[in-house]
Amino acid sequence: MKHRQLSMAIHGALAATLLLGAPAMAQEAPAKKDGEQVAKTLDAVTVTARRRVESIQDVPVAVSAFGEEQLKDLQASNVDGLQGAVPNMNIVQGRGSANSVNVFIRGIGQPDALQTFDPGVGMYVDDVYYSRINGALFSLFDVGDVEVLRGPQGTLYGKNSTGGAIKLTTKNPFDYEGGAVEATFGDYGRTEGRFYAGGKLSETVAGSIAGAWITNNGYVRNRAGGHRFNDDDTRALRAKLAFQPSDAFRAIFSVDYTRQDAALTMGRPMANLVQTDLVLGKVVLQPGATGDWDHAAVTSLAPGKGQTLTHSGASLAMEWDLSPAWMLKSVTAYRKLKTNSYIDIDASRYELGDVLVALDQNQKSQEFQLHYDNGSTLHVTMGAYWMSEHVPSYQEAYASDLYAILGTPVSFLRTISDDLTTSSTAAFVHANWEFVPTWTLAAGVRWTRDKKDYRRTTSTFWGPALAVLNGTVPFPETSASWTAVTPSVSLQKKFSDGLMGYVSANRGFKSGGFNGRANTAYDVLHAKYDPEFVWTYEIGLKAESSDHRMRGSITGFISDYQDFQARVSQDVGTFPVLNAARLSIKGLELEGSAMVGERTTISGQLSWLDAKYDRFEDFRLDPGYPGFDLNVNHDHVPFSPKFTARIGINHSIPLNGSGTLSVGGDVSHRTRTWLSVDNRAVLSQPTYTLVGLYGVWDSPEYKWQVRAGVRNLTNQTYMTEGQEFASVGNIQTAYYGLPRNMYVSVRYNF
Repeated sequence: MKHRQLSMAIHGALAATLLLGAPAMAQEAPAKKDGEQVAKTLDAVTVTARRRVESIQDVPVAVSAFGEEQLKDLQASNVDGLQGAVPNMNIVQGRGSANSVNVFIRGIGQPDALQTFDPGVGMYVDDVYYSRINGALFSLFDVGDVEVLRGPQGTLYGKNSTGGAIKLTTKNPFDYEGGAVEATFGDYGRTEGRFYAGGKLSETVAGSIAGAWITNNGYVRNRAGGHRFNDDDTRALRAKLAFQPSDAFRAIFSVDYTRQDAALTMGRPMANLVQTDLVLGKVVLQPGATGDWDHAAVTSLAPGKGQTLTHSGASLAMEWDLSPAWMLKSVTAYRKLKTNSYIDIDASRYELGDVLVALDQNQKSQEFQLHYDNGSTLHVTMGAYWMSEHVPSYQEAYASDLYAILGTPVSFLRTISDDLTTSSTAAFVHANWEFVPTWTLAAGVRWTRDKKDYRRTTSTFWGPALAVLNGTVPFPETSASWTAVTPSVSLQKKFSDGLMGYVSANRGFKSGGFNGRANTAYDVLHAKYDPEFVWTYEIGLKAESSDHRMRGSITGFISDYQDFQARVSQDVGTFPVLNAARLSIKGLELEGSAMVGERTTISGQLSWLDAKYDRFEDFRLDPGYPGFDLNVNHDHVPFSPKFTARIGINHSIPLNGSGTLSVGGDVSHRTRTWLSVDNRAVLSQPTYTLVGLYGVWDSPEYKWQVRAGVRNLTNQTYMTEGQEFASVGNIQTAYYGLPRNMYVSVRYNF
């Protein structure tokens, strides 16, 4: 009786949460049935958060999951379309790049975009880890589902991460037979084509091919005329061949290729841009921006200086059922990434922070998993992981307006050649044991060793007036390695068929490294920084009503985050990396979904985050330091808004034999977000709310689908990202989200 009362109380609390605006818990399908057949319950949701298929309601992990239809209703064409849909996650296009993604979960991410820094949130496609944020702004053209795991992933996942993990699973041709062709047209010259075709080639072999061609003309106008900025021209292709010669063996071989050719990604200079005149002193070249942005910009870079990316890879996943209790899995992968990107960091007609960043990365990885399942009370996963990554890069920095003599600029060029090799090795074991009925204990441990070899050469070329300063700063090859043990433990109780609670503790680790912005001899001597560690303690409840029409979860957590790797901007134009901070992070996350009547689905999320520095050891804040800057503080943790929320609704209307019409929309809300480690006031986005609407017509038998939608209905102007290099011309540049945009898509299923 007590269990029933507790279950009813939790269900009531989750229902109240939904009415207040809590977003989607994932993969529930709206009632899109033709004629009189309508969905009576929410679809069951399964995830692989623990490297095996489980109901999302049974996993003692904070995880959000989205199927193909839910991604469409989020109006998400790229992975950053998940912004707002996942509690305490910030995911946006990365700093001045058409192909990068910046992800923070529960206040933990990657505060510098340079390739020498490791992500705080792991990105996976079909269980293959993507080690760079470049090339991780995935187009969702053939994705079957997406899972977002919140909190440190220190036991089971291929590469240890402190913030969480995002897993994309593309379609298995055995499971997704048939295909579809889709065309989309919208504002700013948006033209997209997507296709998928797959199915059995024989009883034991299946294949698929999927592709996308994504273009738009750019939503930032060029004040000088000519080609617009912030555009896209991407072509992507993926082919799969799946084998199942017996019930005991399965394999999928996959190859993919992506090519992107885009113009500059331009932001807006928010602070006064400053030139240092060696005679006259500081000169303001351009005052900082005020008011709403008109989505227009100008650059000092010549026409044709844009951003290109080529990203390709192959993987082979194999599974053997060795016996009814034992299963062996292998994931082998190779990836290659090549980018050539010009970035106007100061976003102005002045040459203060213009750069070329070209990298040619490749990675090889191998993972083995051995699973034991006794069919009732015990499941054990053992595994080993290895990855080798090589990232040579070449960079140029142009700053011919940064210094002057009596008003005459002095030309400046810096060239950088560096080379980073990383080897990561790990072994792990995780056991899940129902030691008495309804009580389950899970525990795991992972040993990781990361080794990095780095070398770098920096050369400066000044104009004739300062040519005496020309020179080269060598960074001889340096090696370092770090070892970590990251345990996890959870205890869960199944109170009833519809109610589960758990407590857990998990440790995460992010490798140390070498500062890829070391430009002086002093920087070279102090380039190495140490790893980060985080302990997260979590308590959660997951509930589902007995009629399967309401589902939700409540999660509370506390994190102890140590040795935060902070890249800061020093007064003399250098950028040290400090293991500066210890943070206390706590939060509350609610997400759920419910069916109201026979044809209406409501979903939502509501999250609260309190992230604070317990300490921040920053030599620049010493009043005796010559470059003491009153504009720097560490009162706020970047990319950690206190509240985020979303509520979405979908309602379907049968058309009496003419198909089904579905209408829906969502409202997402985010409180003030700081976009730089140094809490620069101009790089702080106040509270804002976004609204999206859509309508979908499905023909009888679902052969045809027409979808129309609008994103950012109220045309909010809001910042999503920032570049902070205040020691170079006082550069503080903001990047903005899309203005209001509408689209229509037509899809044919076969």
